[in-house]
Amino acid sequence: MTYGTLSLVHKISGITSSSISSQSSFTASILTHYKYTATIASLTIPIQSMIAEPHSLESPKTELAIPAMVELNCALIGTGINHVKLLPASNDDHGGVIVDMREPVEPDFFLTMLRASMLLWRQQEKRGVWIKLPIELVNLVETAVKEGFCYHHAEPSYLMLVYWIPETPSTIPANASHRVGIGAIVWNDKRELLVVQEKIGIFRRAGVWKIPTGVVDEGEDIFMAATREVKEETGIDTEFQEILAFRQSHKSFFGKSDLFFLCFLHPKSFDIQKQELEIEAAQWMPLEEYAAQPFAKKHELFKYIDDLCLAKVDRNYAGFSPLPTTSIVNDRISYLYSNIRGLKLSSPDDHQ
Repeated sequence: MTYGTLSLVHKISGITSSSISSQSSFTASILTHYKYTATIASLTIPIQSMIAEPHSLESPKTELAIPAMVELNCALIGTGINHVKLLPASNDDHGGVIVDMREPVEPDFFLTMLRASMLLWRQQEKRGVWIKLPIELVNLVETAVKEGFCYHHAEPSYLMLVYWIPETPSTIPANASHRVGIGAIVWNDKRELLVVQEKIGIFRRAGVWKIPTGVVDEGEDIFMAATREVKEETGIDTEFQEILAFRQSHKSFFGKSDLFFLCFLHPKSFDIQKQELEIEAAQWMPLEEYAAQPFAKKHELFKYIDDLCLAKVDRNYAGFSPLPTTSIVNDRISYLYSNIRGLKLSSPDDHQ
């Protein structure tokens, strides 16, 4: 069995180190720079543990603390590898690291960097390792998967892979479990409902009149999605009022669950200009005519829409309106949906 010597020159300040127990016959010298002073620590690891058998490595006990994003100059004696970098990574908020790959690299060099990085992260007792691969670096996916990484999620421009280091059950959260949709109940002063017939989807060519619906886009608030969908499908400008109700269903979209919010809106314009791509027809329809459709009588959701409209208009039913709040994590505005009327009535100030 042949071993080589690995020299690591650390280029990031802010390191603390102490003696590291030596193992086997492979010596790595770590030169750490901290405010013009240098501390030498010795580490002994079999070379094939990093290069050939990364999963069998038992990390030595160490108090060495090294930031996750480092650059190391490595000289592997007798291996033909003269220079290698650790993967570009930053710490996450849960004891793990996030690798954000951006520069092209050959799979063989990626493998060397990945194994060296995993060795360091095991010593640091990191937990989850996330690797974000842009679509341009799809050639690295097979390498990462063969090293034990699993798919977590994918977006149009990247794939996210993940690996759980500790020998404990993984606490890495699953990919997003729900899709969020809206249904827009737009009600005018003539007690008419804005309805459409669709060219595509499950209602195409069915002759069914339904309320405008759609999916909430990434980064979009529910009330904004409702006004946008109405405008896109019918050309009608609206003012969001309340969320009247919501429904949760499961296994509805590629195995994901679905949250569907029924929103109540007031029209600000009345001349319909239907969308040509997806909408067959659009009109203002009396609620009684909408509820009398044979399809509506067979499906409970249509019946509940009818009941909610009457409860809102005739019986002062109160839904949930958006209240702007500041996020705990950052200064961005988010929205808490609440029964504002009930909240005001229950306020102690209103009873004084």
